[in-house]
Amino acid sequence: MTFLAAVTTTVAPGSAQQALGYPSLFLLVLVGALVPVVPTGALVSSAAVVAFHQGSPLSLALVFLTASTAAFLGDATLYWLGRRGMGSKNGSRWLEAIRSRAPEDRLEQSQRKLAEHDVAVLVLSRLVPAGRLPVMLACLLAEWPIRKFARGNLPACVAWAVTYQLIGILGGSLFPEPWEGVVAAVALTVLISAAPSVWKRLRSAG
Repeated sequence: MTFLAAVTTTVAPGSAQQALGYPSLFLLVLVGALVPVVPTGALVSSAAVVAFHQGSPLSLALVFLTASTAAFLGDATLYWLGRRGMGSKNGSRWLEAIRSRAPEDRLEQSQRKLAEHDVAVLVLSRLVPAGRLPVMLACLLAEWPIRKFARGNLPACVAWAVTYQLIGILGGSLFPEPWEGVVAAVALTVLISAAPSVWKRLRSAG
């Protein structure tokens, strides 16, 4: 309940709470892009639920702008740190962190698709669970300049923010109370994130 309470108050009604809520959402999504242990998709969906119940299009627009901007800046920063690691003699902990979350099979698949489809793969990478970091590492190994990465990553972050905001709006429209919509949105985002690994295990078992 602590997590749910936190995300509910992230974009809570009232101008004073909103003044704190949007910067909090921005910071959490930014940190989640750098350290992928924060469930940023669930945060955006939960914030969208609360914004939907406020009945203000401006609130939904602010959630979208906050989430997409924070995701873009977080990805750009992580990519820049990864490029620094590629150029250093001993690498960097940021580069190693990316490598540790990019399994060899996913990396090879990302490299192959990147060679075939270029920027389009980057645009889709944020919509595929656990797809962002393998594609980012593939871009690093392909020595993409940060400007090229940023051009592809901008629509990726926009699509990501829209997708998870729509999940939140769906959850908000199905339930009369914001907390019920938050629970539904979090459950759906967790299910989406877990689906690929579950499918992979089922295929291996079969």
